[in-house]
Amino acid sequence: MLRLLPLVFLATVALVGCAPAPVLGPDGKPVQQIYRIGPGETAEIQYRMLDAVNALRAANGAPALQLNSSLNAAAATHSRDMSVQNRPWHFGSDGSSPLERVARAGYRGRFLGENISETYETEIETLAAWMEEPGTRNVILDPKARDMGFDFFQEPHGKIWWTMVTGTPDAPADVITGTGPDQG
Repeated sequence: MLRLLPLVFLATVALVGCAPAPVLGPDGKPVQQIYRIGPGETAEIQYRMLDAVNALRAANGAPALQLNSSLNAAAATHSRDMSVQNRPWHFGSDGSSPLERVARAGYRGRFLGENISETYETEIETLAAWMEEPGTRNVILDPKARDMGFDFFQEPHGKIWWTMVTGTPDAPADVITGTGPDQG
């Protein structure tokens, strides 16, 4: 386990190193930069996040995840809904839970967890922030997870609402239990 610590550190440094360098204002403090996502970049961002998550999982002995279109759809829907509600939280404007949204999107496995974020940061910076908190880190590194959904909604002024959902295909939809850890 101690031999994995340097690998995890290097993976985290590499992930943060992919982020753009901060621009400093005249006062020497970082100026808020807007990370603009262009049309047609969704798949690239999803696969970049998948690769980064799988690098972290490998360093922690967890199996790799694969993107799941149903979980991506649930993540996209929730990201847009959080923007409409103007608050990052796990319940939809219709009162739906992550479990209900995943089932509604057609996922036939078992829901495990959801991470959400409201930020101007890149997906890799968001992943690094999630890795700093035990609850969200547990969703990312859950060894039972096999599937991942990841999507976002960017408002016109630049704020991004990120949603990551994990699941496992080991149970049919009618056997789904639990709601996963409550993550922020």
